[in-house]
Amino acid sequence: MSEAMSTPLQTLLKFEVPLIVQIAEKAVTVREIEQLEVGDIIAFPKSADEDVAILINNATIGSGSAVTVGENFGVRVSSVASPNSCR
Repeated sequence: MSEAMSTPLQTLLKFEVPLIVQIAEKAVTVREIEQLEVGDIIAFPKSADEDVAILINNATIGSGSAVTVGENFGVRVSSVASPNSCR
């Protein structure tokens, strides 16, 4: 890689982007949202052991399984999309 190409690429690789883990999604009516109360449980049409989606800029870049890391939530990556398929 040439010196001229190296600097812009190194700068670009330092950018931080939000990484989102999407557990599930479903459509609900405005009425259902309006009726939500503290303590309500929202059920999703997805098994708890199914993979979660990993997104960047609302584009799925991979998937993984939910894990615990100490007291925190984590994701064990099971697939990563090729850069060309993330458009």
